[in-house]
Amino acid sequence: MRVLLLNGPNLGSLGRREPEVYGSRTLADLEAIVTKRARELGLEVSCRQSNHEGQLIDWIETESSDAIIINPGALSHSSLALADALRGSGKPVVEVHISNVFAREPERHRMVTAAAAKALISGLGFDGYIAALNYLVTLPG
Repeated sequence: MRVLLLNGPNLGSLGRREPEVYGSRTLADLEAIVTKRARELGLEVSCRQSNHEGQLIDWIETESSDAIIINPGALSHSSLALADALRGSGKPVVEVHISNVFAREPERHRMVTAAAAKALISGLGFDGYIAALNYLVTLPG
């Protein structure tokens, strides 16, 4: 199984941005952890990060994959276009958030992209991405 891992706006700043919320590890650390676990599970993973909604949509539409793990960041609260692209991909999607968005500001509780996902994982830190991989290998086909 080929998995496309997408990280959205501000996730390139992991390790520097709000370490009290997101921790001190970087995006490179996250990608190394995910890649290692994917290999252990017999999966291929392609990691991408962009601060731009259109770029994320382009990758959803053009990258060759069998499943998608996405942390859309703040786009999860507003991007119908991203939700439509995820839904239109026809692939299983797992949405991941490092922090527990429901323990944060009320405006973060509305998640339009989550409706396009097969599963939502929130609040497990980097382990949420590992949980997403572990879940994907249980899917038939």
